[in-house]
Amino acid sequence: MKKLMLGNEAFARGLYEAGCKVASSYPGTPSTEITEEAAKYDEIYCEWAPNEKVAMEVAIGASIAGARAFCGMKHVGLNVAADPLYTASYTGVNGGLVIAVADDPGMHSSQNEQDSRHHAIASKVLMLEPSDSQECKDYVKEGFKLSEEFDTPVIVRLSTRVSHSQSIVDVLDREEIPLKNYSKNIPKYVMMPAMARGRHVFVEERIKRLVEFAEKSPLNKIEDNGGKIGVITSGICYQYAKEALGDSVSYLKLGIANPLPVELIKNFAAKFETVYVIEELDDIIETHCKKHGINVKGKELFGFIGELSQSIIAEKLLGKTNEFAALDENIPVRPPVMCAGCPHRGVFYALSKNNITVSGDIGCYTLGATAPLSAMDTTVCMGASVSGLHGFNKARGEEAEKKSVAVIGDSTFIHSGITGLINIAYNATNSTVIILDNSITGMTGHQHNPTTGYNIKGDPAAKVDLEKLCRAVGIERVRVVDPYSLAQTEAAIKEELAADEPSVIIARRPCALLKNVKHKAPLYVDKDKCKSCKACLKIGCPCISMKDGKAEIEQTQCTGCGICMELCKFGAIKENGGKE
Repeated sequence: MKKLMLGNEAFARGLYEAGCKVASSYPGTPSTEITEEAAKYDEIYCEWAPNEKVAMEVAIGASIAGARAFCGMKHVGLNVAADPLYTASYTGVNGGLVIAVADDPGMHSSQNEQDSRHHAIASKVLMLEPSDSQECKDYVKEGFKLSEEFDTPVIVRLSTRVSHSQSIVDVLDREEIPLKNYSKNIPKYVMMPAMARGRHVFVEERIKRLVEFAEKSPLNKIEDNGGKIGVITSGICYQYAKEALGDSVSYLKLGIANPLPVELIKNFAAKFETVYVIEELDDIIETHCKKHGINVKGKELFGFIGELSQSIIAEKLLGKTNEFAALDENIPVRPPVMCAGCPHRGVFYALSKNNITVSGDIGCYTLGATAPLSAMDTTVCMGASVSGLHGFNKARGEEAEKKSVAVIGDSTFIHSGITGLINIAYNATNSTVIILDNSITGMTGHQHNPTTGYNIKGDPAAKVDLEKLCRAVGIERVRVVDPYSLAQTEAAIKEELAADEPSVIIARRPCALLKNVKHKAPLYVDKDKCKSCKACLKIGCPCISMKDGKAEIEQTQCTGCGICMELCKFGAIKENGGKE
């Protein structure tokens, strides 16, 4: 059977067909749908882990137990999981271990453009790189086989375009893979120095065997169309190059991203007058070629920043511009904003109004940095808001403690904020942390987490009590506010900043987009009472605009949250759609 599938959906199908038994991940765009789709197969145990490090360790444990196991994440998540990954390279596997990492060239939903091939090189594990949905499925299945054959974790590197584009996939039956026997093996699995030294020898020998494999593997394909030009590429760039250049050039498509072959590339390049390397982000393939004396052109044409495209390749190699269809007129820019009724809006308005320095974090609430609220000073990585606030206050002293807070979402707090809060309590700064508890993992599409009380299947699960947790790590001052109440929220912020001890404010209100959340009727503006002061625009709600000099509330979006009513000093904004 053939089916049109997203790359991530096809990846999940590959897990199913390959007999994967355990999948543990943390949601991160563009990788999230892999585990969501895998969870639809009852034969695969799936879970959302608190963070990527935990997910990796769960998958490693399942692999050692003899099961085929998987964990998935986005590129910055691999930083979090790097600790167990690098040592799992030494221990190797029992059951096959496949790891998905989805890079994000162009930073569509990320804070950097990190190239995950560096992690594969540094950890000395096999990395595969599919270019379409069919290959996503096939490479997963091949990855499990190679993992077991070479005793190695296998990373499959995706990108936003591969993960979120669709192509035809051949759907096959599941192959049931029995658990491999587990036997105690201290020299292999206990990485204390004496054993690790021996395993390092194994890793170096394995890389040599993998290079030999890469020289002959059908995952690296040559398309010889004759001519004077050769192109070496991989992943989505292969699709771009094929669409831009067609059969006018020959291709070496590298399905194995690490380790790269040497003789295969040399023999391919020797056939052509000019060889181009087309790769996004860093010059991994290009540097490898030049290291081995292969003359290629690459980054001097394509650069290190952002995504490539068919148009860019056609322009750089053929001198053609506007080769592909475009709309006749420009599409208006639509900057991202917090949704109508977003519970974070009131918190950020109170912080902005009082000129508070805000140590921010990763989540949809990062949009609090955008105008008109502009209520965020820093965003680095998951959990950095809490730890960073402590450092900021240690550096600047008591005056800073009275005018600075950290903001972090409930899921992000579980991911990596708890240890930062422990540090605040243990090493003593009078720091105030605001946990924006919207009862879901919002940014990646409403995945459950340990604070929601439900697991990946939607079944009831243990629920973390944030108030008790914060007190348990040493924070005495913990309070809950409703961020829909500006007065309550602002008062809480002022009181906790004035306190001479660390504190936590939990701003609790469910995400406005959750299906089970009931909203009030839309608000409306009494035009006769509106003084055109534009105070209601200060919260940046997408429902509110000015028309004919008066404020207006768009009725289909408004959730009746009431924040704008508190801002209007003239009583012009009213409830119940005007039914008094």
